[in-house]
Amino acid sequence: MFQGLFGNATEVNAKELQKDLEATIIQGETVVKAFRIVRDLFIFTDKRLLLIDKQGISGKKAEYHSIPYQSISHFSVKTAGTFDMDAEMKIYIYGNPTPIRREFKRGTDLIGVQKVLAQFIVK
Repeated sequence: MFQGLFGNATEVNAKELQKDLEATIIQGETVVKAFRIVRDLFIFTDKRLLLIDKQGISGKKAEYHSIPYQSISHFSVKTAGTFDMDAEMKIYIYGNPTPIRREFKRGTDLIGVQKVLAQFIVK
């Protein structure tokens, strides 16, 4: 619980999440790996990256980003430093000069998240 409160990425059971996302994923799409960071989710399916940004006090309001892997031109990671406690990931989409940015607290398994992302976009 404390890892989630402080922004650490925790892996989520892909099979359980598959059931919860029936309205979001298409027929034949499979959740491969997922990470929860506080209330937000990074979901890697066999077809795309889903970013779910929970908002508000209750977390019932959510913004969904559906990003096909082939539309990702590249991503960058800035690790936490001595005085800068947060790490950051930017995902760049073809045709969009503004990247999708996500911040991570020190101690987050950012390497795990970036490895999975690299596996899907580097072919």
